[in-house]
Amino acid sequence: MNEHHLRADALLDLLRRAPKAELHLHIEGTLEPEMMFALAARHGIPLPWPDVDTLRRAYDFQDLQSFLDLYYAGASVLLQARDFEDLAWAYFQRARADGCVRCEIFFDPQTHTDRGVPLASVMQGLNAAIARARRELGLSVGLIPCFLRHLSEEAALDTLEALKPWRDDLLGVGLDSSERDHPPEQFAMAFAAAGALGLHRVAHAGEEGPPAYIWDALRSLHAERVDHGVRCLEDPALVAHLREAGTPLTVCPLSNVKLRVVPRLEDHALPQLLAEGLCATVNADDPAYFGGYLMDNIEACTRALPQLGLREWHRLLDNSLAASFAPDIDRIAWRARLARDFAAAGFDPGAAPDLSPDA
Repeated sequence: MNEHHLRADALLDLLRRAPKAELHLHIEGTLEPEMMFALAARHGIPLPWPDVDTLRRAYDFQDLQSFLDLYYAGASVLLQARDFEDLAWAYFQRARADGCVRCEIFFDPQTHTDRGVPLASVMQGLNAAIARARRELGLSVGLIPCFLRHLSEEAALDTLEALKPWRDDLLGVGLDSSERDHPPEQFAMAFAAAGALGLHRVAHAGEEGPPAYIWDALRSLHAERVDHGVRCLEDPALVAHLREAGTPLTVCPLSNVKLRVVPRLEDHALPQLLAEGLCATVNADDPAYFGGYLMDNIEACTRALPQLGLREWHRLLDNSLAASFAPDIDRIAWRARLARDFAAAGFDPGAAPDLSPDA
């Protein structure tokens, strides 16, 4: 794709050190098997798997639904505030080691409240971990509750109402869970209510669902970012719209392979998304289940997609920072640091066209 390349080891060292943001991460999806068994033992909960190895072998998903079935079963061990704090703190340490300066994390309130876990316990645990990550790791963190699209809009509105005491702790709202047969328009009122509270709006669309769901998320939900969005390439008019609007796509490469959205990472659309001038970013989605955290995704892509050189990797990381909902002063500082890191490696970002969403 371009002439700007480094040796593989030098490139990975640069990509690990460089500042980056993770914009598509489900905190429940960071529940590693070892922690799942530890929390099950903490609460005396029997699991359907005899040991960690057997559980890992169950991570052979046929589609999104087969993953969600296991995902919700695993969440059953999250019961108390300290469980959520332990879970989130483990992720923040990993994210910081991967060079993240900003993490905008999803959580699913309904997955827990429908099991009888008080929302206060979820928020207390997550907020404790976030405060610690800011204090001890210097991480900038935002929290985004997602509505479960396989449940009703009425349930989503009830969840939004229950979240109001923690409004100041929330960055925005999202939409996740089973995409098939659940178009975004079903949640238009819930997203309008969230917008009235001053919350940002993002939505999963165009992973298993068709490009029409991406249009729907933009038009019905006024989504500011599209989570996944890889199927946009099937609709040239949609690609043109996303390019003109600068709408970010939070792409999750290893997740797409694990859930069979693409057969092999070598076939992934990431290079084409960039070639089309779209604001693509790289993220981990549910790393405990899909085989990798952010740097695992980046490293896998450097091997499988060698056409991505310094120009493309600068764009991907810069897009992540620019597409974050962090304060402008932070985004400007991070992007300047990123430019310096790449310039030191021999690529001058100032010579490349700026296609980031706030350019």
